Amino acid sequence: MPFIPHTEAEIESMLGVIGASSIDDLFDEIPAHLQVDGLHNVPAGVSEMAMLAKLSERAQQDDAGVCFVGAGSYDHHIPAAVWDITARGEFMTAYTPYQAEASQGTLQLIYEYQTMLAKLTGMEVSNASVYDGASGLAEAILMAVRANRKAPAKRVLVPETVHPLYRRAATNIVRNQDIDVRILPMAADGRLDHASLADWAGDCAALVVQQPNFFGTLEDVDALADWAQANEVLLIAVANPLSLAMLKPPGEWGADIVCGDGQPFGIPMASGGPSFGFMCTNTKYVRQMPGRIIGRTVDLDGKTGYALTLQAREQHIRRAKATSNICTNQGLLVTAGTIYLSLLGDRGLHQVAQQCHHNALQLKNALCAVPGVDPVVEGAFFNEFVIRLPRSAESVVDDLLRQGIHAGLPLGDYFPDMQNALLVCATEKRTPAEIENYARALGALLDDAA
Repeated sequence: MPFIPHTEAEIESMLGVIGASSIDDLFDEIPAHLQVDGLHNVPAGVSEMAMLAKLSERAQQDDAGVCFVGAGSYDHHIPAAVWDITARGEFMTAYTPYQAEASQGTLQLIYEYQTMLAKLTGMEVSNASVYDGASGLAEAILMAVRANRKAPAKRVLVPETVHPLYRRAATNIVRNQDIDVRILPMAADGRLDHASLADWAGDCAALVVQQPNFFGTLEDVDALADWAQANEVLLIAVANPLSLAMLKPPGEWGADIVCGDGQPFGIPMASGGPSFGFMCTNTKYVRQMPGRIIGRTVDLDGKTGYALTLQAREQHIRRAKATSNICTNQGLLVTAGTIYLSLLGDRGLHQVAQQCHHNALQLKNALCAVPGVDPVVEGAFFNEFVIRLPRSAESVVDDLLRQGIHAGLPLGDYFPDMQNALLVCATEKRTPAEIENYARALGALLDDAA
């Protein structure tokens, strides 16, 4: 994408037209004590050649072997057409579509994205996305508290089985609005301990449930939805969107708000980001939804057209009254996700999800056949699960990484009593040979240690 800077003569000409003597005059409203005299902590620049060499070195660190890590960022196959189309100038340089007459392509793409996400989640409306899954959960919590004004307290229940980084990010975002986030314990079966809900009946605004949960296990969402409805509590679902091609969508089991991360839909892992977050809800809560919604209409000639139908304008002009201060929708990544979904369609998405589940079953059987390796929980799962090792999971991961195998995510940093536990994932990319090689390498490593 070319960048053509203004010449000094052009800058002088523009300043002359508006009657300013220098660019600094354009910022004279900022008090002197708030202005910064240079960027003294920014290191000196390097040449383009040195910069490209450094980035190449860092990029090679991502390609260290076969990936069995999941936990929110997954090594899925991305059809070549996805980013070939996404990287076209029309999409790459598109700006927020405030001027509908100049942004019909972007508006149509977002409208189709919203349609597909609403269908996938079983909800009535979708917004034009948010930053990522973690901030999406925070926005869902804020939205639920606003929507459930009858609740006696601004309290939200979040199970320990929700992704720990989602919990941390959401708590940091909502705590300054006096929202009380309570963490509910996990039962021995790797799911929310339903008995813990009894302490909060009639004393909270919302309940969060992740499906599949952080440990890969499927929660009893029907029972949780019944509890939420009986206690007039809004239900927030955090979903892996790919799993919805196989599992019952949250809209069918009673969720009021659905959020999650769109990374499985054509977004590379890219050292952990960026990605895009999705949010869906039902029409009754749509005015509490952050961000913007694109609608379809007709113009004066009766032709189909698209426009910004609903958005929280206060986020631009009255921040204190805004439903959200998220002012971007990760538009380029949403473009990639929309193209991915369009290419695969219903059948293709179901096949990918089915292959992920099949490979995960094969992987679990292979790893649990290794002496000393056991499943932490038994039960239904989608494409990831937890195993217990006879030694520190972190040390096993380090040793297998030297053999070109990303073995999984050690859980000790997040759950102190799970130092020997490893969260393992398989996507549609994992082959029988890779699974066999992982099991063989793990077995040899544990034999040597013994």
